[in-house]
Amino acid sequence: MDLKNRNKLETSFSLASMTDIIFQLLIFFMLTSSFVNPAALPVNLPSSVEAPTITPKVQVTITSDLQYFVNDEPIEVKELEAKIKDALRKSSEPVVVLNIDKDVPTGNTVKVASIVNKLKAKVSIATKVESDN
Repeated sequence: MDLKNRNKLETSFSLASMTDIIFQLLIFFMLTSSFVNPAALPVNLPSSVEAPTITPKVQVTITSDLQYFVNDEPIEVKELEAKIKDALRKSSEPVVVLNIDKDVPTGNTVKVASIVNKLKAKVSIATKVESDN
């Protein structure tokens, strides 16, 4: 009589569970990486096609010869933070619109934007609308 074992031991390895774990790790890292935001100034970039209608309460203007104005009042650079702070106290919204000549160095723009950011106000840069011609 020939008695043979009908149950064979299978020695293969299934990668299905390993791929599930890798996929879940991939999803985890993709979701957590989106929570990391770079530190940047909050600047509203206006469209070049049309300009949004904003009624500014506080305007800071820098001319090409580096003269500073807060709400059309000429000021010195050392008075800038105090004047912006005073104008923001009188304003209903903490929004400062920067009207800066295109020839002004970027460092001056960043200096004013950092002062406004330090005062916990929003920064918006004014531009003119480009024509289609």
